[in-house]
Amino acid sequence: MSGPAWQLPAHAAAEARLLERHGITSWQRLAALDDIQLRRLAGQGGSSEPTLRRLRGQARLVAAVGLEPAQAALLLHAGIADARGLARADPQQLWVQTGRLQRRLTGQAVAPPDLATVQDWINRARRDAN
Repeated sequence: MSGPAWQLPAHAAAEARLLERHGITSWQRLAALDDIQLRRLAGQGGSSEPTLRRLRGQARLVAAVGLEPAQAALLLHAGIADARGLARADPQQLWVQTGRLQRRLTGQAVAPPDLATVQDWINRARRDAN
């Protein structure tokens, strides 16, 4: 299965190098790491465990729901940490929240998701939860 391209955010360059050194070169492989594996990786220096945890959360949304990495990152900023949380979200509330966040993070450079897109994310998470 091909998914979104494996490209971590620029602020996670050290984490990207570490993960790639250990053969973790896809969102699916990152999503599959457990807490112990993350802690071990972070303990090898040069990487922050909290950053690795955020990246894994992003990867889990990418892998489980099929979101683009930027969409998953936006949802993490909105407090949605996994597919179950997304499946339980109120579409209207999440739309307003992600719109505010997107405008605050990127200004007018990137359009915020519309309500139909947010509803689609929630529907996909609900389908995957069943």
